[in-house]
Formats: sequence, C-alpha cells, structure tokens
Amino acid sequence: MPSLNDIRSTFLSFFERNGHRVVESSPLVPRNDPTLMFTNSGMVQFKNLFTGVEKRDYNRATTAQKCVRAGGKHNDLDNVGYTARHHTFFEMLGNFSFGDYFKSQAIPYAWELLTKDFGIPKDKLLVTVYHTDDEAADIWKKVAGLTDDRIIRIPTSDNFWQMGPTGPCGPCTEIFYDHGDQIWGGPPGSADEDGDRFIEIWNLVFMQNEQFEDGSMRALDMQSIDTGMGLERIGALLQGKHDNYDTDLMRSLIEASAHATSADPDGPGKVHHRVIADHLRSTSFLIADGVMPSNEGRGYVLRRIMRRAMRHAHMLGAKDPVMHRLVPALVRQMGAAYPELGRAQPLIEETLRLEETRFKQTLDRGLRLLDDELSRLPEGADLPGEAAFKLYDTYGFPLDLTQDALREKGRSVDTAGFDAAMAEQKAKARAAWAGSGETKDAAIWFDLAEQHGATEFLGYDTEEAEGQILALVQDGAAVETVSEGQPVQIVVNQTPFYGESGGQVGDTGLIKTETGAARVTDTKKANGVFIHVAEVTLGTISRGQGAQLSVDHDRRSAIRANHSATHLLHEALRRALGDHVAQRGSLNAPDRLRFDFSHGKALTPEEIAQVEREVNDFIRQNSPVETRIMTPDDARALGAQALFGEKYGDEVRVVSMGELDGSGKGNEGRTYSLELCGGTHVGRTGDIGMFALTTETASAAGIRRIEALTGQAAMDELRRVDAELSEIAGILKAQSGDVVNKVRALAEERKALANEVAQLKRQLAMGGGAEDAPKEINGIRLIARRVDGVSGKELGPLVDEMKARLGSGAVVVLAEAEGKATVAAGVTPDLTARVSAVDLVQAATAALGGKGGGGRPDRAQGGAPSLAQADQAIAAVETLIGEKA
Repeated sequence: MPSLNDIRSTFLSFFERNGHRVVESSPLVPRNDPTLMFTNSGMVQFKNLFTGVEKRDYNRATTAQKCVRAGGKHNDLDNVGYTARHHTFFEMLGNFSFGDYFKSQAIPYAWELLTKDFGIPKDKLLVTVYHTDDEAADIWKKVAGLTDDRIIRIPTSDNFWQMGPTGPCGPCTEIFYDHGDQIWGGPPGSADEDGDRFIEIWNLVFMQNEQFEDGSMRALDMQSIDTGMGLERIGALLQGKHDNYDTDLMRSLIEASAHATSADPDGPGKVHHRVIADHLRSTSFLIADGVMPSNEGRGYVLRRIMRRAMRHAHMLGAKDPVMHRLVPALVRQMGAAYPELGRAQPLIEETLRLEETRFKQTLDRGLRLLDDELSRLPEGADLPGEAAFKLYDTYGFPLDLTQDALREKGRSVDTAGFDAAMAEQKAKARAAWAGSGETKDAAIWFDLAEQHGATEFLGYDTEEAEGQILALVQDGAAVETVSEGQPVQIVVNQTPFYGESGGQVGDTGLIKTETGAARVTDTKKANGVFIHVAEVTLGTISRGQGAQLSVDHDRRSAIRANHSATHLLHEALRRALGDHVAQRGSLNAPDRLRFDFSHGKALTPEEIAQVEREVNDFIRQNSPVETRIMTPDDARALGAQALFGEKYGDEVRVVSMGELDGSGKGNEGRTYSLELCGGTHVGRTGDIGMFALTTETASAAGIRRIEALTGQAAMDELRRVDAELSEIAGILKAQSGDVVNKVRALAEERKALANEVAQLKRQLAMGGGAEDAPKEINGIRLIARRVDGVSGKELGPLVDEMKARLGSGAVVVLAEAEGKATVAAGVTPDLTARVSAVDLVQAATAALGGKGGGGRPDRAQGGAPSLAQADQAIAAVETLIGEKA
C-alpha cells in the first residue's frame, strides 16, 4: 500500500520525467492575490504566468501545493471532523502548462498516471466534460477508450472554470472513481450525485478563452493547462479507504492524539481526534509560514482553528495542553516534503503551548457560563445573541466556539442579536473615542479601522505582495481617484510596508496599479491601519483597484541590520556596565542607528571598545535570529527586555539572537539577546555585516546616547577614517603606526612653544623684562599701560606677575588681540580696602565705550569695543585713584 508520501513523490516524478519543472509549494499567505486570505489551490502562485504578466524560465510545472480553506468564501471549518473529505489543510497535486501543451497531451498524461503509475482499474474511471467541449470528449474516447456513457457532458459552471468575472477562463474535465453499487449515489449530473459512490479525484482545466465585461469571449493567444488532484482523496482511493481520515498520514496523527489524551481513536471521541489531526496540520503550517494568532485577519482565523482543536482536546478529557505535543508526529510525517515545518518546529510548539495554556482558562470559564445561560432557557431554544455577545465581550469566549459547543447540543445562536449587540458596542466605543481629544483628521483612520479592520502586515517575511486599495485619503477626507502629481495617503488590505513604530522608521517603495503608480515616501500606523504616505507619479490610482506593493529592498535591508544591531548593542551595554542599563529611546534608520540608555556617566574608552568588540563577536557568530509569540508576562519571565515607552497587547513578538558558549550569563539559558519587539530583523546576525560605534555623548540627565553604523555604512566610515589617517601620516612623513607618537610629540612641542610665547609676551608687556617705573598717585603706586598681541586669557597671569614685582600698588593693563579689547586690573592685598580692582576696570571700560566688568577686589577684568581711547581710559583710572586716596 503506497503511503501519502509515496503518492506525492510518484506524482511529481511522473511529471518531472515528462519535462515539467518541480516547483516548491508557495506559502499559505498569497503574495500575488489580495482577494485570497490563504492559498487555496495549486494555480495561485502561477496566476501571473497564466495572464502573461510574468515570465519564467519554464513553461511546464508540477507542484504539491499546501492549501488552507478556513476563511472567506472557501471555508470548510464547520464540516471538518464530521465528514469523510473536508479539511482545513490539504495538499493539491497539479501539473501546469503555460502556453505549451494543451488538451491533446494533458488528458493522456492524466490517464497514463492514473492507470499505469497508480494502477487504478480503467473500468472504475469515468469523466465529465463541458457540454460543448467535443474536442475533450473525442480525446477521451481515443486515449482511454471511454464510451459515451462514461463521458458525461455537464452544461453548468461545474465544468467551466473562471478566474473572475472577466479574464482567463475555459472548460474543465473532471475524473471520477466509481466505488461500486454497494455505496449509495449516482454519477455526476444525476439526481443522486451527492452520494459517495462516485468521487471526483482530479480536475483538468483547459484555459482557452478570455471573457470580457459584456459577456463576450475570444480565444486566448496562450492556451494553458491547470490541474488539481487532492492528495488526501487520491491517497484514500489508492489505500483502499473511503475516508480521508483513514489514510496512513492522517491515521498517524489521530493515533498521536489518542496517545496524548489517553482516549480510544475509534471510540466515542472519534470526531474529536479527527478535528485535532486536521487542525494540527493547518495551524502548524500557518505558523511555519509566518501567521501568528491574533484578533485580526489571518491571525484570527488561525486562532479560531487552534482554539477549535483545543476545545475538542478538552472534550476528550485533556487537563493539560496537548497540541504542542503532537507537532513531532506531524514533522515526522511531512517534514521531508516540507522542510519549513522542521525549521519552525520550536516556534510552532511554543506558540501552541502558550495559546492553549491561556485558552484553557477561557474555555473552562466560558463553558460554565454557557451552561448557566442554557439552564435558564426552554429545552431546545436558541441562545440569545445578547448572551453570546456577553460571553465574547466580557469573558473572551468567541462566537464560533459558542456555536460549535451548541451544535453538539442541537442548538444554535441568535446571530442577528449578536450582531446587534456588537454594533451597539462599536457605537459606544466611537462615541467615547470622539471625546478623547484626538485630532479631527485622525477620525478617518478610526472609521477605516472600524469598516475594514486592521491592515494585515506581511513584511516580516516578504518585501513584495499584492493588495487591494481600500481607501485613498487627501486632507483628512476619502477620495475615489488620485491623479499624477498629487499627494495621497493609501490604505490597502495587506502590505509588506512597515509602519513607523518602536524606533524603526517607516518603509518607502512603490505601489502600482493597472492605471498608475505611486511612490511611497513614508509609512505610518494609526488605529491598526497602515498609512502609505505617497505621491502619484504616473497615471491615476483608484479605490478598489488591485495593487502591487514593493518595498525599497536596499533601504529595508539597512534598517533591518541597524535594528538587529541595536538589540545586540543593548545586551552588550548591560554586560559591560550593569543591569541598570535600560533602553530610553532609539532610532533605526537606513543610514544609522541611535540608542539612548540609562547610565550616569560617560563610557571610558575601554568600555566603548568592549561593547563594540562584543557586538561584532556576535555578528560574526552568524546565529539565527528567531521570533516567537507569547504573552508579555511570559516574555518578561524569560528575561526579555521591553522597549521603553511601548504599549503591549495580549501577545508580543519576542526576538532572540546570539548563542552563548556557557561562559557568561544570558537570557533563557544560552540565548544572548532576548527582547520584545515588533520590528523587522535580519535572518542571521551575520547579515548585519559589521558594527562601528561612532559617538557616545550625554542625551539628558542620567541618559547616554550612542550613535553607530552597520554594514556598508560602517565600512565606509572606517575607510574614511583610514584615509584621513593616511593623509595625516603623509603630512607628518611617518608610518601609520607612528602617527600617534608623532602627533603626541608635536602636541608637547606646541605646548612648550605656547608657554614660551606667552612668557615672551609678558616680558614685552612689561617693557622687555626691565622694571617699570610706577606712577605714584597720593601714596599709591600705579602701573597703567597698553599692550598689543596679548589675549584676554593671558592678561590674568600678566597682571599677577606685575603685582608681584610691584610689591604694593595697583596695575591696569589694556590689551587688544584678534580684534578683541580687554581691560584687566590688579590691586595688592594691602590696598584693597582703599581701592578695588573692579572699580578700576569699570572706570577704564566706560572711558573706552564699554560697559561693566567684574571680579574680586584684588583682580578684575572687562571687555571694551576697542582701545582707540586708551589714553583717556588710563586717565580715568588715575583720576579714580586720586579720588579714592
């Protein structure tokens, strides 16, 4: 009996032998179709090839595509576990031709694979074709020898595929397997077609037409093939089962669930095990592809699936979290075909464990409250919407879980009443917000968030995606269309652009539509809505259009490097300076990083060198940068550092990087840096390149600031410094290694010369060293003179020296140097009671046209516009002394 892994391998190998490129499964979050919540078919990643927008180096492809149908119009969630063939996660096997082969080869490929490689008896197969597709019917007759009664013509859209209301389309041919008349059901197109006797196993789409808005069609220039065969369905058939959950892969997961819950896999809890097995796959693959549980968008759908499985585990009697213990069984089954599952295993396990731990508290409380509400109702009555909303709003018990719990009791919820209660709550919230002091212009972001929900951020793992334009805003008001040259704020349903927050600047890039393009110059966030600040650079863009969004790659890469380096810097500072170090602000821009932290004094050169060396050590380590989701309390319990001033919700992203060798203390054992952070980061620390600390200064009282560079910017800075050093060495005619000694010697020589010059100036000022003849005024000896070339800072020592030589008396010196005039005065201690140096300076500066001056009675100094009236100033001093005496 072939395993599902064998069947997948056989399918891909068959088409590879026939010239097809084996293409890896695309992520579950579509990057090229904003209308889809999750990838739900094999053709999603090839959409642009079918339309001719994109070209690749192959025109034949085959894939095993992982798919999820659990939200939007493709939603099988409520049926999972209760039917034989419904899943939230499934694999779609497909082969594709992009303008290469068509019906005459697609049909023989399918027939050969099914009847020869898979060994399915020919008499068990029949097909459907679109009722006007004579070409396909004739090929089936020729290739498979099918008679007319086994080629069923279907006139409905069941056998005519369309990408949308307009665009590529074409007829289908579906292949069915007949399980025999012992099972009820009729062939497709009959009154009993919903039975289980005839099961569709493969659908071949012949993409041959293009449909226009007026309903007309024309033949496509490039006719293509798109096929899809569910692995679970063909697996059940080839393993002789009539139920997808009895296949080897699903059975292994069911038995793992039974072992973990100590509950019989085929007993009364059979449905619960099936739900757990199915939901384990969808939740694990979604987490591996970057979706995290949240209260919005894809994250909310993931949370619904997780909590539905957890409720079924609870119903099996599980007292402790179970789901995370089943992940190894899934990785053993599917990890070889999908390596991303193994790489993300720790993240998947931890996310499931934390979510289930929290949810069990909500579940226990919610189920008790639900039972209380039901006990007050008549037997079989629906639960009032107000009661369901109370469970949701007050106790955190989601509506879908309430519905799921009631389903098993044969009851339902008054959803109209629930919606009314929800609308009333939103109206109250809006009224409260309106009075909170927010600006008038911000009202539109509240309205958009209420209307469309939060923007889905895809930028953790992609820089390109498609989105749908939900709103265009100019001057605080919504508009329908914006033309070339006009500024605009653009809101889309999903975006790879990061909105400024947490110290990381907003992304820039390009948004293109069919009719125009806009250059995004910044991205911001308001009320969960990402705002793309832009200017239309080509044509026009309109609300409702599909858009291609591309982040500026080089700029984002530089920002990521700086942001990750900030985390390493934070931890290096804590280790070098102490645990008191805490972040007090940051900037992660494309050209630099800035980090403010609490510390009372400047870093020494040795501390700076230690920090810089440690950051670069962990960059060279090239360890992976990992992200996990947990509650803020759990994150802090692990030792994660929180960002200063950030507000955290129920869940946070915890970013870890660097691995310790056991020689030092660390967060969570061997982890070097562990921080709460919602920003984007490098994949490995080595992607930072290098780290160069450029400045360390004071930012505020008790706050220091470091600025630094990474990557190419750091390299450029080091080259600049090296070039300057080489230039200095050339000027000094020295080797690079001798520059410091040369400069030190020059500095010492300059200091000695400066002292010598100062001494000579003083001697010149005092008459070349000869004893001045003081002028005696009423018993006070006075030396008053003008000198040139002596600066104000040199006057003090000069006056002191002249006082010392004078012994008893007063000294007044008027100096001018570098365009500045200064007056300095000194009085020996024995005379300060009779005359003050301050009075002498003020008398001189007043005569010179200046004002003021100050100091002590024994020495004072002041400034003046010039010494043009030097004689008058000296005369004023002499007059003052005469008066004082």
